[in-house]
Amino acid sequence: MSRPIRVLVAKPGLDGHDRGAKVVAAALRDAGMEVIYTGLHQTPEMIATAAIQEDVDVVGLSILSGAHMTLFPRVLDLLKKDGRDDILLTGGGIIPKEDMEALQAQGVGKLFGPGTSTADLIAYIREWFAKERQEA
Repeated sequence: MSRPIRVLVAKPGLDGHDRGAKVVAAALRDAGMEVIYTGLHQTPEMIATAAIQEDVDVVGLSILSGAHMTLFPRVLDLLKKDGRDDILLTGGGIIPKEDMEALQAQGVGKLFGPGTSTADLIAYIREWFAKERQEA
């Protein structure tokens, strides 16, 4: 029997708008995933540390502040430095398409914009998990 997918949902930086992150966290939980929501105003260091301590499979960042080109790479770098480049870093927010492509080229997973169905995010995480983490 397979184990639940463990996801950490985080709001990095000074952005105080967390409704979307809470909706995503609830949708992932309703889909049978174990979800840890870190709350507002998290630093990349706090997020990476929590991800490692909680032994998550996925980190999802919600960024509406425009700092995505700094925050995603920093979290990714911290996870890699701790030997956890096996954790999927994904997320969403107000991110221009060209920035999404640049972040994905750096190793960030698929990113989602406003209005994306939570079903799309759930399907993406499940497909990634089945491919990358499912034990035979």
